Amino acid sequence: MDNASFAARAVADGPPTVAPPSFDGHGWLVVLNLAVMTFATVVALMFAVDAIRAWHRNRAVDRPSHPVSIWRWAGFCFAMGIVLTRGSDAIVLWNWDIRDPTGTGWWLTFQRFVDPIAMCFGLTGLALLYLSARGMVVQLRRRPFPIDMWSSLPMLKRPAYIALLSLIAAIGVVSTR
Repeated sequence: MDNASFAARAVADGPPTVAPPSFDGHGWLVVLNLAVMTFATVVALMFAVDAIRAWHRNRAVDRPSHPVSIWRWAGFCFAMGIVLTRGSDAIVLWNWDIRDPTGTGWWLTFQRFVDPIAMCFGLTGLALLYLSARGMVVQLRRRPFPIDMWSSLPMLKRPAYIALLSLIAAIGVVSTR
């Protein structure tokens, strides 16, 4: 530990816990956070990949200033912000190991390097929504309206299964530490 980072030293000198000390020994809270962060990362990544595929499929038709393109870009930016923030949080929890303070410290530091990149994605999504609002509202108020979202409800089956698997995995990891 002579050449370790501040984060690695903090892990080594901290209490011997199965998760970061901020959880204050509440195993159920670790399970909940690990499951939700893993679920959010996977679902947001699925959305981001879907947006990229849609861009590629429709690149000849959709212009960059088209409302569909702006919607995809904003959704992609928000999804990537979630992937990066919650993904790095989940990685820290999945890899928390007081027996390896150097590795745990590396992931903690990695998380801090990812945060500004994630923030840039989120702010870009907000900027896209804000800058397009004047024209987008006019487009959204055109007929036909409203959108029937309930017919798309079956699309949530896969994310529901991912949530369940994330919860099971989190329970398994936390209970075996």
